[in-house]
Amino acid sequence: MTITAPTTLAGFSGFLTREQSAPIFEKAAEMSIVQRLAQQVPLGPSGRAIPVFTAEPTAGWVAEGQEKPKTQGAMSLKNMDPKKLAAIFVVSEEVVRADPGGFMGAMRTKVGAAFATAFDLAALHGTSSPFDADIADTSHTVPLGDAKAIYGNLIEGLADITGEDYDLTAFAMSPRAEAVLLGATDNDGRPIFTNVPVAETATGVRSGTIIGRPAAIGKAVHAAGDVKIIGGDWSQAAWGVVGGINYTVSNQASVTINGQLVSLWENNLVAVRAEAEYGFVLNDPDAFVLYTKADAGSSSSSSDDESSSSSSSS
Repeated sequence: MTITAPTTLAGFSGFLTREQSAPIFEKAAEMSIVQRLAQQVPLGPSGRAIPVFTAEPTAGWVAEGQEKPKTQGAMSLKNMDPKKLAAIFVVSEEVVRADPGGFMGAMRTKVGAAFATAFDLAALHGTSSPFDADIADTSHTVPLGDAKAIYGNLIEGLADITGEDYDLTAFAMSPRAEAVLLGATDNDGRPIFTNVPVAETATGVRSGTIIGRPAAIGKAVHAAGDVKIIGGDWSQAAWGVVGGINYTVSNQASVTINGQLVSLWENNLVAVRAEAEYGFVLNDPDAFVLYTKADAGSSSSSSDDESSSSSSSS
C-alpha cells in the first residue's frame, strides 16, 4: 500500500500499553473483626453442640459435725450450625488471559474481604443474619459524650457488663471513633486510647488498647446506626468455618446477569463461584455493651438538669 501518513504510536493502540503496576491506591482488605476477637472452635458439616453452664455449683462454710450444704450444676446445649455465604463474579475470557492490573488475583482478596464484612455485619448487627442471635441484641447501650465525658461513659459500660457477672475483655471500635478517643483522657490525664502502629501487628490491621484492654478497629462496627464502639466479654461468642472459602470456575454453565439467564460458553465468559460455611453462636448478648454517638444537645440537656436540680435544692 502507498504511504498516506507517517507511522506513529497511535497506530499501535492496543499493542503498546502503558506500564502497569499493582493497584497502588488500593485500600487494605478488611479482615473480620469478630473472628479476631471471638474464640474459634472446630466446625463440621453437621454443626456443633456447645455445652453451656446454666447453674453454677456453690459451697458453704460449716462447723464441725454440721450437715454439709448441697449443690448442683446444670448445663444446656447451644447449637452452632454452618450457614452458607456465597458470591459469583463473571468476567470475559479475555480478562482472564490478560489479567489487567492483576485483576483476577485481586478479586480473590476482595471476595475474601466481602465474606469477612458480611460475617461481621451478621454477628455484630444482625444484618441479613442467618444466626440465632447477634451482639446488637444486648440490652446495654451507653451514649458517648464529648472527650471529657468518654472515660465515664466507658466505665458505665464496664459496670453494665460486670453487673451481669461478665468481664470486659476487649473492644471493637469504628475508625470514626478513633479521632474522638485520641483526644480523651482518664481522671488522671492519661490517654484512654493508645494505638498500635500497623508495622507492629502481624496482620497489618490497625489495633490498640482502650482503658488497658485490646481494641480492634473495623468498619463493620459502625455499619448500623450510631454504634461507635462495642465492648464485651468475647469469650461468650464463638465462631467456626467448614474448610474455608472454596472457589469453583466454569465457562460452561449459565448465570443470571441483570435479570437474564446468560450462557457462559456462548458468550466467552468465565464465572467464578466462591462459597464458605460459617457458624456463629452467642451465649448471652448482655455480655456486651454498645457505645453509641450521643444525640445532639445531650450535654446541654444534662447541664440544664444539673442547674435545675441545684436551683430546686437551694
